Amino acid sequence: MPLPAGPPGGAAVGPVSLRELLLAATAAAEGGGGAAAAATGPGAAAAAGDEEVCVVGIFGKTALQLCSEKEALVSTVCDRQVFPLFQQEDPELADGAPGQEGEPAAKDYNQLQAYYSQESRVLYLVLTSICDTPQLLRACGDLAAAESREAGPGHPSGGPAPLPHAEAHEFWKHQEKLHCLSLLYLFSVCHILLLVHPTCSFDITYDRVFRALDGLRQKVLPSLKAAIKDCPVGKEWKLNCRPCPPRLLFLFQLNGALKVDPLPGRGQDPCGHLEKPPPKKHSPKRRLQHALEDQIYRIFRKSRVLTNQSINCLFTVPANQAFVYIVAGGAQDGDDPVAMLLDQLRSNCTMRETDSLLAPTLSGPRRYQMMRHGRQQLSFHAESSSSSSSSSGQLVDCTLKEFLWQHVELVLSKKGFDDSVGRNPQPSHFELPTYQKWVAAALKLYEVTIEGKDDDPTSLTGELSSKIMGSIKVLEGYLDIDTKFSENRCQKALPMAHSAYQSNLPHNYTMTVHKNQLAQALRVYSQHARGPAFHKYAMQLNEDCYKFWSNGHQLCEERSLTDQHCVHKFHLLPKAGEKPEADRNPPVLYHNSRARSTGACNCGRKQAPRDDPFDIKAANYDFYQLLEEKCCGKLEHINFPIFQPSTPDPAPARDESSPAPLEGEIEKLKEKEPQTQGESTGLSLALSLGQSTGSLGTYPPDAQGGGDNAESHGQSGDSKSEKRPSLVDRQASTVEYLPGMLHSNCPKGLLPKFSSWSLVKLGPAKAYNFHTGLDQQGFIPGTNYLMPWDIVIRTRTEDEGDLDTNSWPAPNKAVPGKRSAVVMGRGRRRDDIARAFVGFEYEDARGRRFMCSGPDKVMKVMGGGPKESAIKALNSDMPLYILSSTQGRGLKPHYAQFMRLFVVVPDAPLQITLTPQVQPGPPPCPVFYPEKQEITLPSDGLWVLRFPYAYVTERGPCFPPKESQQLMSYKVLRGILKAITQ
Repeated sequence: MPLPAGPPGGAAVGPVSLRELLLAATAAAEGGGGAAAAATGPGAAAAAGDEEVCVVGIFGKTALQLCSEKEALVSTVCDRQVFPLFQQEDPELADGAPGQEGEPAAKDYNQLQAYYSQESRVLYLVLTSICDTPQLLRACGDLAAAESREAGPGHPSGGPAPLPHAEAHEFWKHQEKLHCLSLLYLFSVCHILLLVHPTCSFDITYDRVFRALDGLRQKVLPSLKAAIKDCPVGKEWKLNCRPCPPRLLFLFQLNGALKVDPLPGRGQDPCGHLEKPPPKKHSPKRRLQHALEDQIYRIFRKSRVLTNQSINCLFTVPANQAFVYIVAGGAQDGDDPVAMLLDQLRSNCTMRETDSLLAPTLSGPRRYQMMRHGRQQLSFHAESSSSSSSSSGQLVDCTLKEFLWQHVELVLSKKGFDDSVGRNPQPSHFELPTYQKWVAAALKLYEVTIEGKDDDPTSLTGELSSKIMGSIKVLEGYLDIDTKFSENRCQKALPMAHSAYQSNLPHNYTMTVHKNQLAQALRVYSQHARGPAFHKYAMQLNEDCYKFWSNGHQLCEERSLTDQHCVHKFHLLPKAGEKPEADRNPPVLYHNSRARSTGACNCGRKQAPRDDPFDIKAANYDFYQLLEEKCCGKLEHINFPIFQPSTPDPAPARDESSPAPLEGEIEKLKEKEPQTQGESTGLSLALSLGQSTGSLGTYPPDAQGGGDNAESHGQSGDSKSEKRPSLVDRQASTVEYLPGMLHSNCPKGLLPKFSSWSLVKLGPAKAYNFHTGLDQQGFIPGTNYLMPWDIVIRTRTEDEGDLDTNSWPAPNKAVPGKRSAVVMGRGRRRDDIARAFVGFEYEDARGRRFMCSGPDKVMKVMGGGPKESAIKALNSDMPLYILSSTQGRGLKPHYAQFMRLFVVVPDAPLQITLTPQVQPGPPPCPVFYPEKQEITLPSDGLWVLRFPYAYVTERGPCFPPKESQQLMSYKVLRGILKAITQ
């Protein structure tokens, strides 16, 4: 953007952005003098030539008012309205940094504006930052908008979520660092700097800012030297990266804080009988200026911001000239600001006759003075020399322009500043550059310090900007005192939190213990840590505790099938054929919970200790196979179907539930299925759909109903009734196997590699003695008896009369002329009874075994055999776990698990069918059953059905209960035995 063309008076029209000024001047210099003159106009072309300029930088804070004091200062000194009253938002500032999508943290709210007064050869640089009201409001608005975007419309509070304290603190401190970079630029390109403050007291925070700037300048000085080494400036400028040590001036504003009563008029006696004190030599404002000068100088000398040698200082202050000026602006008489504004508006809108005659011919500075006539500005204004009464004997105060011009004339006259003090003062360098030379050096420094260009990482500018950005951390020790204090406080709290974490810890522990200890450590940390670094060191505490836990203190997280933790530290499992190695890191070991129990074999005759199992094969197969060789190997078995692989590498089935087809689809398939002889059609259809009633989930509602009927006693009338086809009847998969156990939610057509159930024949029916019970190890005395189960066998001849209505109903009519070949007992009766025996055995971890005669009822027989029938137990859901009859001394209850079902099948014309179903947990826990759903027990035998030790699905084990209130949810479903007469 070229400089605006100059008016006839020879001064530029208005301010422009410093970036635009530098780019326009550089383009004009590269394009040639004629092009520059054509592009910029006569006034600006003269400024772009070899004219020497004095650069004045203005920065500071502003009050909450319409017109900025810094901008009004330039208007006052130049005696014209330079800056517009209403500022428009910079589009670059509104959009944020390139590629950042307007994020508040990515924006730089610092703005540099330039105005060149050609008649005085002074270039004014005005810095606007978050210390000014407009930029502060804009930053707060952007933060509020960012909070609204993060919260979203579904925020529970209905409004924007407040920004976390640490993030808000980081945002403001980042803006303060960017402000320091802009100040570093001003201190590197200006001859004179004016610090503007809206009150009449010195802000002590500037001492910290200047020390931070001095440290940052010393850090980045080599980088800045490399940036301007090719610029057409003097040697001293290239060496020190500035034309001279800038002189810093201070401008304060009263704003009604200090009121000076006017002197009384003639004939007035303000004190009455008191005598009038003699007038002082200096006015109150002059005395305040001197006091502020002494205070500022002492503060900067104590903090060593100012030293004897000015060449080594960030800035200088004159030793024999005034460097503090107080502007008596604002409503000093305590008037209402609103009323004063209305009075000014009324006086400006009222035109007198003389004003109306002069108005058309007034322009430029004269018009600006007429606009200011008769009112007090809210910002800086030029004070007349007659504002202080010289007749009172006081010295006349100088105006703002006179105060500034005594320093500007030293620059324009090339005398420079000799502000070194001490016995051997060293002269400081000074250079008054031409406009074009200053632009060349200022543009390079602007690109490095303000823009931070690093588009090409291999370029010199990219390397310098990265170094400067890395040096910004020097500012943190000076500017971010809150964070520094917070970090020191949090660092002191960390050892206490670490001690709280490590207190009462075992050598190896689990994730649950780690989380509990970490929560305790965070509570201790939160009691002592404060400030914006709280979250940072809380994350560090989390990481430290995790490292401590994972560095040799991590316990194996695997739990056994009885819900016991492995006692080894973190380890690997041995692979196939690999031996355990405890010395490796991590060690290679098998899981071990150090919990041992005593269990009996499949038939129950032999007991042996067993380790706590961690996998289903060790729990339900391996232990019993070891005892099979010593005890049960020669007994008669009924084997359950298992997976038979057809490939060398069978794969486990994935956990996918196959949806059942709808009834409408079944009917359609039935219509399409070709009819064949026999009953194979319906059976093959049901098997092809996977809908056989013997598979999953839904079973007949009541196979053992209550009441005095045949079914209530476990009998079924029709021996030719259609049986539920079992899983073995269908063609099972030979490619995929079931990784867990067979249950109601597992996929259809899959079998496990081994069976978790066992069915063994101990001997003939006469092997059981009703009076002595079972002769096996581990039984508690008086609990080793089987309950009698009397089954009515209906026998009659062809010539028998009508059926006795009081007798047991016979659902199935026998073949005429045939009688039962086996008669139990010597006395023939019309209704013969066959007696079977049933026993529900429970076993606890200590190997103690006992029978139950009903739900939660332990059998206790004093002698002669049990008197209670098995019908009640068969028609009830038996608990899978009950409290052991002999509890230990500890508070933890010991449970006994249902492990075996003993059945004595008599030598009689009947069939006893075994259909075990176990639900080892509350719903939706599936129902477990053997691989063969219905098992017909041969007659004349003592059979033992061993139940699984652990129940495992594809998703994990079903752990035993931990509270006695949940025992009723763990059950063996009723209907486990059914009797069918022949």
